[in-house]
Amino acid sequence: MTAPRFAVNWSGRGSQYTEDEIATVVEAMRAADPQTQGRFQAAFERDFRTRFQVPHAFAVSSCTAALELAALISQVGPGDEVIVPAHTFAASAIPFARTGARLVWADMDPATRLVTAETLRPLITDRTRVLVVVHLYGLVCDMDPILALAEAHGLLVVEDVAQAIGVGYKGRPAGSMGHFGCFSFHTHKNITTLGEGGMLTVRDDAHAALVPGLRHNGMRSYDGERPRYWLPAMTNVDFDLDGVWPYNFCLGEVQCALGSRMLERLDHITATRAARAEAFQAALSDFPEMVFQSRPEGCGHAHHLMAVRYDGRRHPATGNRHRDELMTLLAEAFGIKVVVQYCPLYRYPLFARGGFGAARCPHADEFFDAMISFPFHQWMPDTEFATMIAATTAALTRLRGETA
Repeated sequence: MTAPRFAVNWSGRGSQYTEDEIATVVEAMRAADPQTQGRFQAAFERDFRTRFQVPHAFAVSSCTAALELAALISQVGPGDEVIVPAHTFAASAIPFARTGARLVWADMDPATRLVTAETLRPLITDRTRVLVVVHLYGLVCDMDPILALAEAHGLLVVEDVAQAIGVGYKGRPAGSMGHFGCFSFHTHKNITTLGEGGMLTVRDDAHAALVPGLRHNGMRSYDGERPRYWLPAMTNVDFDLDGVWPYNFCLGEVQCALGSRMLERLDHITATRAARAEAFQAALSDFPEMVFQSRPEGCGHAHHLMAVRYDGRRHPATGNRHRDELMTLLAEAFGIKVVVQYCPLYRYPLFARGGFGAARCPHADEFFDAMISFPFHQWMPDTEFATMIAATTAALTRLRGETA
């Protein structure tokens, strides 16, 4: 079968760089000494602390690395339970599975497609230690009830902010409310540091003290004065947590320099995405079968992705139509490359074979079986965006048996 040629393709690149950002990278390539863990990292972390109102921020190689560090510092293990959204990217869960703790899958709220205090509360037991809260598709979870629930049970809260950088909840930045905030600068994200990168924010001073060694091979200075600066060696190496072996999750200086510069443009990128999202939803307002993510009051939205649930039951002419019919039309008749994302994690072989294949998450299953994700890279030309809107309305009209 010949692959279709797409008028609007799915891009693996969330944003394009400006000439100033490219110049920043070139200058850091020339000037950085050392090329990791130097002045550009210090500046990026300082900028991040200021922007996101957090006491501690640590640049790392990816959001997955940030989640790994959060899992390690949470000190969960066999016999403990960690509650994780069933509908999210796999990296939200893998670091906690690696600890030996039991993963407990939380269903989504069908309107917001996020976990809420109501979906989390029934899952808490005397073995629960951590709640992983994912601000999926760019929408921030309703955090106050979740934080109150965690405090009542003495639980740590890990915010996965990979898709919601730059927005907040009732005046507080996403990633500043939990015990840990995990950010992504992956190629798909709203800002990216040359394809990979992340940031870990930490609320507690004692937790923060553990990060530098765990991030970089247990390295630290020697205690006290030394008779010679080279004795016994340049650096010492030790455990930060007994028996917990460290990693190398460092981020290069060039990436950190770019990260600081891209933070300056984050508000503009967020506003551009919001305008596009509003335009797309307004253009499809006559098609109730296209169900968009509900946004509660006070919850910011970074519009990282444009994921829609197709529900033919919401229009009398499309009651028996399935999501795949719409996707087929869009791809083959109109050249729009839409995709399906984020299979409920318990349905992946990785988690099923790992012992986490059991779940009762009917809303996650229903959404996944009806979801469509549209191309939504920030740099999509206006002409392609208009083409996508026209194609989508035409395909929906055809499924209704109507003429455009």
